[in-house]
Amino acid sequence: MKGTAPVPQTFDAATLASLHSTKEVRIRTARHKRNGIVIWVVVADDAVFVRSVRGPTGKWYVAAAAEGRATLEVGGRQLPVQVVPIADQGTIEAVSQAFLTKYATSPYAKSIVAPDTLSTTLRLDPG
Repeated sequence: MKGTAPVPQTFDAATLASLHSTKEVRIRTARHKRNGIVIWVVVADDAVFVRSVRGPTGKWYVAAAAEGRATLEVGGRQLPVQVVPIADQGTIEAVSQAFLTKYATSPYAKSIVAPDTLSTTLRLDPG
């Protein structure tokens, strides 16, 4: 079906638990190999999601979306990932709720669910 994201492949339970509890991870793209960019990550329905707090102009976001691949650094591990843009409004809302729940104590939590960030929702699949 056109416009439908592929069915997510899930990470193993230990990796999902680590991503669920870790507040910040680094993401690297082919264009930005040297320095990983610190971002927030959430797990919703056993899938991993990220979003650009800078909206659609964020450099890591532009590169990851264009390349379709990236590497997450979490807990000393490097996880190659496939990047899948998400347009489904139900999923975007679930991801927003996951961000608001996980980062509730941060004064920046509202910025990751601002209207201009919603279109930058990316699912990260093992890859």
